[in-house]
Amino acid sequence: MSSLLPSSVRGVVSLPPADLDWLHQLMADWQVVADLSVSDLVLWVHTDSGRFVAAAHSRPATGATVHLEDVIGRRMPAAREAMALEALMSGQIVVAAAPEWTGSSAVREEYVPVIHDSQAIAVITRETAVGVLRGGRIVDKPLEELADALCLMIAQGAFPINGAATGMRHGTPRVGDGVVSLDDDGVVTYASPNAQSCFHRLGVAGDIEGCQLAEAVTSIIPERTPVDETMAVVLMGRQAWLTEVEVGGVFLSLRSIPLRKDGARAGALLLVRDVSEIRRREQVLMNKDATIREIHHRVKNNLQTVSALLRMQARRATNEETRAALTEAERRVGTIATVHAALSQNVDEKVDFDEVFSSVLRSAAAVATPTGQVSTRLEGEFGVVDADSAQALATVLAELVTNAVEHGLEDRDGTVTVRAQRDGGRLTVHVIDDGAGLVPGTEMTGLGTRIVSTLVRGELCGSIDWQPAPGGHGTDVVLRAQLGES
Repeated sequence: MSSLLPSSVRGVVSLPPADLDWLHQLMADWQVVADLSVSDLVLWVHTDSGRFVAAAHSRPATGATVHLEDVIGRRMPAAREAMALEALMSGQIVVAAAPEWTGSSAVREEYVPVIHDSQAIAVITRETAVGVLRGGRIVDKPLEELADALCLMIAQGAFPINGAATGMRHGTPRVGDGVVSLDDDGVVTYASPNAQSCFHRLGVAGDIEGCQLAEAVTSIIPERTPVDETMAVVLMGRQAWLTEVEVGGVFLSLRSIPLRKDGARAGALLLVRDVSEIRRREQVLMNKDATIREIHHRVKNNLQTVSALLRMQARRATNEETRAALTEAERRVGTIATVHAALSQNVDEKVDFDEVFSSVLRSAAAVATPTGQVSTRLEGEFGVVDADSAQALATVLAELVTNAVEHGLEDRDGTVTVRAQRDGGRLTVHVIDDGAGLVPGTEMTGLGTRIVSTLVRGELCGSIDWQPAPGGHGTDVVLRAQLGES
């Protein structure tokens, strides 16, 4: 059984994949119906044993719920199954003759068949507390009528709408943000107070009820202003889509749901939300991201300048020890510059370390300039690493590879293998050479070793060990680090 249904329902319901997908689309967009009518919606599927089981539940975000408890997985009471079966068999909406009393309140029940490909595949109960209040007044009749229209579309197989902008994305308008009802010509027949306020902030003057919305909005957009190509059809209610309008720094997010009755157009429902503050914050974040990338770019350029100066100084040095020290300093600065170059290409302060290290590995082996021919090999994957860890890890591995080439393979041909194993935030790296190996009792006291040990303990929260390579030839340096989750 498909995972679209809860585990408590799987195994007792037999529905083809196409019907399950239709139910999944419905559940992605039925919150609109619940919010318009301030009703609980419960999806009931008919089991192989002939009973109805609750497969999904949507509570209204615009008022109190009827069901405080979780109903998914429960069987429908036998007294209610007759009306549910009537709706399923007839394909018609069935309304209970009298409210159902649940202790201290009365609940009006409506049974809506879910039609797909002309077949009823499930039943939705719309359960509304009698006398529901929203903001101290009875629920607006126009909102109830819009909810009724959507329920009728469900019962006629016209809702959900294929290709509609369903789901809650950042800034997607909801019923509580603002509701507009349009007729077939795109004329506003109803606008909630929040919707009126949204269009007034945009610059539309006066009451928008009775005016053609598309004409009213386009008339206030300055000439030569780029607009979304879908704006007109959304404002006319002709297309089930999401668009955005901006005038003078005010951003409105608009979502259109075309209404149909008996196969013909019957106007549209428009949801509207003022997302000006959201877009302003996004712009601030984009500016900060661009600034961060520019900083990394400039740091990379500055480091490359320092690296070039060190290289020039090394060439002019007459003392061999001084030349070697300057060359090592140049390599270390170049390694850090490589990481900054990668950071300047993205906005999330993370890098694909496999790409970074492939460059670092080639550079470290080339700069070491051994007498023999040395090849490098990378096995496994490092994955995505955050900026702080990437700097330390690149420096450590460059030091280890350079050390392996200069000391392990100083007078012979050989191979340096870097093997990475990533498990979440835990990283284990083996740097293996097939050179002379460590002399027992050798103390690791060089500058490179001290740099490596300090970075591993301080920045990578890990450990490092030197041991003989497998087979007894060469050295295996084992680095264990704790990285942030990618």
